[in-house]
Amino acid sequence: MLTHLAIRNFAVASQSDLEFGTGLTVISGETGAGKSLLVDALGFLSGQRADSGIVRHGAERAELHAEFSLDDAAPALRWLRDNELDDSTLGDGRTCQLRRTLRADGGSRAWINGRPATIAQLGELAGHLVEIHGQHEHQALLARGSQLALLDAQAGNGALLADVRAAAQAWRALADEREALAGIGDVGERRDWLRHQLSELEDQALAADAVADLFASHRRHANAAGLIQTCDTALERMRGEDDFGLPQALQALRHDLGRMRAHEPRLGEVDAMLDAAAIQLDEATRLLEQVRDDLDIDPDQLATLESRLGRLHELARKHRVTPEELLDVQTRLSDELDQLDGAGERLQQLDGEIEAAFARWRSAAGTLGTARRKAAKALSSATTALIHELGMGGGVFEVAIEAIEATRPDPQGAERVEFMVSANAGQPPRALRKVASGGELSRISLAIEVAALGHDAVPTMVFDEVDSGIGGAVADIVGRKLRALGASRQVLCVTHLPQVAAKGHAHYRVHKAASEGATESHVTRLDERARAEELARMLGGVEVSKEARAAARKLLATADA
Repeated sequence: MLTHLAIRNFAVASQSDLEFGTGLTVISGETGAGKSLLVDALGFLSGQRADSGIVRHGAERAELHAEFSLDDAAPALRWLRDNELDDSTLGDGRTCQLRRTLRADGGSRAWINGRPATIAQLGELAGHLVEIHGQHEHQALLARGSQLALLDAQAGNGALLADVRAAAQAWRALADEREALAGIGDVGERRDWLRHQLSELEDQALAADAVADLFASHRRHANAAGLIQTCDTALERMRGEDDFGLPQALQALRHDLGRMRAHEPRLGEVDAMLDAAAIQLDEATRLLEQVRDDLDIDPDQLATLESRLGRLHELARKHRVTPEELLDVQTRLSDELDQLDGAGERLQQLDGEIEAAFARWRSAAGTLGTARRKAAKALSSATTALIHELGMGGGVFEVAIEAIEATRPDPQGAERVEFMVSANAGQPPRALRKVASGGELSRISLAIEVAALGHDAVPTMVFDEVDSGIGGAVADIVGRKLRALGASRQVLCVTHLPQVAAKGHAHYRVHKAASEGATESHVTRLDERARAEELARMLGGVEVSKEARAAARKLLATADA
């Protein structure tokens, strides 16, 4: 539900901040005052193509900002989470902010929850939040996909549609697997190649510890001479074979400190530490002797290690990996060979499984199609009756269902839907998207939404000039239908008829005023007294009479009743 809309330097409006609630909100104003500015703002926030002409004269850019509550918009919340654009910092994460700037040079930028977004993303998200009906290209009900979604929602086909989608996805997965196996080509030739590659790898010790030991052994043998010299020199000092050996130095140090220990008791602790160091020195000497005994300059062994290491690097370059990753290559090739060994049998199995999956989809699609045809008759009848009430006597509305010959499962089912309408008796029904009259189109859209009882998932519906070309009793009926729709959805309606405006739960008035030599549009929320005055103006024109005020109060009383 739309909760807040702010516009800056947009057309003739310099600044407006509007709050919205549930039910029906009406927007009125004199001709040319800019009543449709709010609808246009929502259109641009829904991804409509940027228009530099909409920027207020003298300003660098127009700014639009809308905030929505997501308590009644689960699909929008899912979309935000799927696209990682939900924002837990906004309360409990169940609100959403859309922002767009339109520059005077024609540029445009968009944000979702404060994060940069593409216009396409803005449009996708807005499609889950707001639906605009009127004389505009971007009406959702003109798209056949939206028509099918509305029919399914009205019929409660969610579970049936999920079955169809699941069956189509299962078939697609099997078909992809078969395509992958068939695309391998000559399986026998591929097997021979894999076996050759595996034999080369299996001749080597590729385990992680074996590769690490090979590198370590090669380094040790390659540096044997230096290691031997270093160990011999260290052992000479550690064994004390000359006057400057470590044992002699350590013993002399203990002796010197021992003479003074009687004068400083803490020197005893130092002597104990040096004694422990002597023990550690003995253990280090024994270990170093073992290391020295293991060292030997063996040119043959070094050559063998270099040969093994060279082969390992050669295989690594061949497979474009590091030596440590060759074991993963071996595992992957082995798995592929195992798969190919059963490829022929698997292909035969897949043919049967694909056929069975197609049959399951056809069965699920048939059940869904039956439900759709039943719902189409009910929606056609109810909408036809409503458009008669809305001043199009003799008009007919039909939900045409066209079966498609599916060669592969379609996640949407086995039929397509087209909303057809004839606005006048004797005329053949035509596609809703081809209806020329904007006023008729708005009323037909209203009739569809009322007949469907707002079952589509979009929580906010906007009707722009839905009452164009009507008046009297029909206008009163339109108002009542809008108010009824407002019981299940948030409804915004731009109107010039008092009979419609009186039915609103809230009322905004748009008016123009001169300010510092420039004309500006201002939007004001009306209280009960101001609302009655506005209805009287709509009834009586420039000169508002007592009779017009009385009629306005009666309209409001009737609406409340």
